[in-house]
Amino acid sequence: MKPFFFTRIQYNSGNWDTDQRMPSNLLHSLVEYTTIPVDQKEKVVQLSSNEIFKSPFCYLSGHKLVEFSSQERDHFRRYVQNGGFVFADDCNHDIDGLFAKSFEQEMARTFGPKALQKIPNNHPIYHSFFDFYDGPPTTSFELNGWGDDLVHDYLKAVIVNGRIGVLYSNKDYGCEWDYDFRNKRFLAEDNTKFGVNIVTYALTV
Repeated sequence: MKPFFFTRIQYNSGNWDTDQRMPSNLLHSLVEYTTIPVDQKEKVVQLSSNEIFKSPFCYLSGHKLVEFSSQERDHFRRYVQNGGFVFADDCNHDIDGLFAKSFEQEMARTFGPKALQKIPNNHPIYHSFFDFYDGPPTTSFELNGWGDDLVHDYLKAVIVNGRIGVLYSNKDYGCEWDYDFRNKRFLAEDNTKFGVNIVTYALTV
């Protein structure tokens, strides 16, 4: 099995470069809990580049506008329809925020107006490694006075050929996991475990 590498998507319209410590923290969890071989260095790929087609897993986040160029949109669509997996996370944790509204509009342009749908809280991604019987775990950022002050008890996805191709969160997991992995010892429960589920699902389903 080739080492897993974490790919961050660089897109032109918004601030894609968020949550700098999150990738290394998530990679550390993969090493700690699984036998998946891991490349420890984050890879940043421009969405307009053909390099994206070499990545089994991609991460896209931001606070601002998401509006792909025609080439970016074509690459995103082809990547997902050919079996790629994108985890998109709203750093504003705000369903009325600019990232959320523009990302959902972009998914409608890319895949059709009804392609992005809520997934049930018993979806297999909640059991792909650890069990999350209540669906997506809550983050501390959902009720911190920023964003819409709501707990979003669901995730959305674009389903392609029976599997998730785009997983979309308004829960701000990127900020939740944006700390040095050595500080996990201060947590009662490691909050990056759901990230392990996401990567495991992306690689095995």
